[in-house]
Amino acid sequence: MMKGLSLVDLAKKIEFNKQGKKDFIADSSRLAMRAETVGGNQEFRTTLEVPQQGAFPITPLAHDQIGGRLKIPSQYYNRMLNTAPELLATNVNAWFQLNPEKRMVRTMHGAMRSFNSNRYNRIENEEIAEVALPILYDIPDVQIVSSEITDRRMYIQAVAPRITGEVKKGDIVQAGVVISNSEVGCGAVSVAALDFRLICLNGAISQDKFRAYHVGRNIDDNVELWADDTRKADDRAVLLKIRDMVRSAVNEVRFRERLDRMKELAGVKVSGKLERAIEVLGNKIGTTEDERGSILRALIEGADLSAWGMLNAVTAQSHTARSYDRAVEFEAAGGRLLELGKNEWKEVLEAA
Repeated sequence: MMKGLSLVDLAKKIEFNKQGKKDFIADSSRLAMRAETVGGNQEFRTTLEVPQQGAFPITPLAHDQIGGRLKIPSQYYNRMLNTAPELLATNVNAWFQLNPEKRMVRTMHGAMRSFNSNRYNRIENEEIAEVALPILYDIPDVQIVSSEITDRRMYIQAVAPRITGEVKKGDIVQAGVVISNSEVGCGAVSVAALDFRLICLNGAISQDKFRAYHVGRNIDDNVELWADDTRKADDRAVLLKIRDMVRSAVNEVRFRERLDRMKELAGVKVSGKLERAIEVLGNKIGTTEDERGSILRALIEGADLSAWGMLNAVTAQSHTARSYDRAVEFEAAGGRLLELGKNEWKEVLEAA
């Protein structure tokens, strides 16, 4: 896994982001995208004008969400954004007028970071950390092994060294937990078990997890949006559930069950063509051609041509992934492979 931030730096970033957040409810028919020239080299900047609130530079994620909501194909949207931003603004503004609806515009430090439904329930990173971290530190000898806040999600990954097992001689795995949240509509609040392999410091995220989706009641205006007491009351049940799930995620009985599965995978070898096996595996977990090449190299370097070796070749990609978000996706892929049925593993291992 990627190292990410120290816990101290994570806390600082959470607090810094908290101070810069501002959200608005607006009818889309009153929103306006603008393309303006900046600097002396004729570069363009796109902003979104929110009535009575100002104009906010639009982040790449917010652009993706605007295009998705307006059903503008992403390839065409990005082409306009990169080569004809004024045409993009014309298109977007026309669809804002033709399909008026209430939307939540989330901003941070003066930039538009997301474009959400007015039913989007804002469960904030600081709320998650405030609930989860004290519970984590109740676990004996707990270690925070990685944490990060990206433009899409917050992640906290921790291990409990006292809950440990050996897949095969010298190959030790520890139990842990991954807590994640998206403030911008890129996924649910999630608490999942983590299996942390000491040889290579890779993690596999279990598919047995708790999720709380950011869906709430309709909010029609800014007065209601900014009523913090109401929002906190709505969040209380979710936060209490998160507290309970963090406590139960590091579960020794379930860890032993997963350890038995790891041992089974370690005893099943590749019998088909290696390159073809990686291709079939890549289709199951969703990888690019370059990523498949990297998985193949990791498998060969690991000198373990078993299903367990293949799983670890996948999670090893978390060290060199293009982003922290992608790194966690590889860890989650490892968890999916751990739960993969025998027939599907047979399809991979015997691929010709």
